Formats: sequence, structure tokens, C-alpha cells
Amino acid sequence: MLEVGVDVPNASLMVIEHAERSGLSQLHQLRGRVGRGAAKSTCILLYQNKLSETARARLKVIFESNDGFAIAQADLHLRGPGEFLGTRQSGVPMLKIADLERDVDLLEAAKSAADSLIKQYPSAVEAHLQRWMRHAGELVKV
Repeated sequence: MLEVGVDVPNASLMVIEHAERSGLSQLHQLRGRVGRGAAKSTCILLYQNKLSETARARLKVIFESNDGFAIAQADLHLRGPGEFLGTRQSGVPMLKIADLERDVDLLEAAKSAADSLIKQYPSAVEAHLQRWMRHAGELVKV
């Protein structure tokens, strides 16, 4: 376990062993620990030679980008969105009718429509939620 919150402004070298075992967010945060001072910095990722396809894809993303948003999008693409009302952090998406990456415009339109319905017809929305989500509380119990 490594504490990512440590701040050493003059650090100029970061070596991450077994980088293939880390997730994209973790690698991005660790890499961000160097280069905070005036000195030029370097981050070296060490990994085992036989990489899985997923590990290879993660390391390729972190090598090619410093953009946290692009890294998060790649992570979503590689791991999947996980569950919205459950405890899984990755895997098969819960949405059966939409893809979070492909259908962004459709999902934004649906959110806008839902916001309008909540404002204009709050009692109908509440009845709908009671019908379809009455067992949702069981999904978030830990």
C-alpha cells in the first residue's frame, strides 16, 4: 500500500514496480507525485514481460496521455461502468438499453426529460419510482 497524498515538491524521479498490477487512476495519481517543483521529472514504469491484453492496454494509455479525463474515459472503456446501485466496481454494465460511451447524447436527452418530469409531475414520478425501484435499497446494503 502506498500513500498517494505525500507531497515532496522537489521529487523528480518516480519508479513504479509491477505497474501492470495497478489501475489507471492509481498510475496517474502516482505519476503526478513528481514534477511539482522546478526540476525536470521522470516516471519509470517497471512491469513483467508477459502482460495480459488488459495490462498492456492500461500501460499504453498511461504512456500516451497525461490528461486525467482521457485516462478516466479509457478506464471506463477497459473496465466497464460497474453497477450503479450495487457493490461491483467494474464489469458488465447494468444498463441493457444504452452504452455510456456510445449513447452520451441520448442519455443527456433522457436526463433532461427526467428533470422536466420531476418538476412538472412529481407525484407521478414518485409512483413510478415506487413501482420500479422498491427493492433498490437491498442492492446497496453492505
